[in-house]
Amino acid sequence: MEIIHDTQRRRFEIDGEGHRAYLEYVPVEGGIDIVHTIVSPMLGGRGYGSRLVRNALDYARDNGLKVIPSCSFVGVYLERHPEYKALLFK
Repeated sequence: MEIIHDTQRRRFEIDGEGHRAYLEYVPVEGGIDIVHTIVSPMLGGRGYGSRLVRNALDYARDNGLKVIPSCSFVGVYLERHPEYKALLFK
């Protein structure tokens, strides 16, 4: 399934089985603040949220941006994936 980066709405989206999951961010100077990761209960537990977070973090890394993990799901993801820790604002 393809993840779409909707720059106008400032979010990454994925459609799965007729339901949508998305991650919203707010641009900040030098980075992005990831504020929400929303996954339909019908898609829960299938890795959609993790795929969205990974895509957003890769986008930040590829564009030289730092990340503020305001969304608790993103914070937990970063704890489990230390390879992305360098992206955090200090």
